[in-house]
Amino acid sequence: MVGIVIVSHSVKVAEGIYDLAMEMASENEHIIAAGGMESGAIGTDAFRIMSAIKAADTGDGVAVLADLGSGIMSAEMAIEMLGDNINVRIADAPVLEGAISAAVTSTSGASLDEVIAAAEEARNTSKLS
Repeated sequence: MVGIVIVSHSVKVAEGIYDLAMEMASENEHIIAAGGMESGAIGTDAFRIMSAIKAADTGDGVAVLADLGSGIMSAEMAIEMLGDNINVRIADAPVLEGAISAAVTSTSGASLDEVIAAAEEARNTSKLS
């Protein structure tokens, strides 16, 4: 099953998105929240993200969703530190909607490409009719 890492500058935001994703896809035990700094302060930490990617990895790849630009930069740095050991991709998706779509899709045994596509498709979903 594809693992999922939720990156946010806020521990509370990452954990809240994690809670929603787990509500929708409780079969995926490889969804990890990587929010904030080790001290609990606002920010992102490449080492925390790298650890989360390792924890989320099942061998099927890991999808990363991040909230803001510097979260993406920290995720990219974490991926560079990992080397080529884990197949990791960052989704260009809204973090909340994308994480839920990715989580639900991953539980069906979808590939990393399919999970990323589902996350990215979430940005096209209209909230109004």
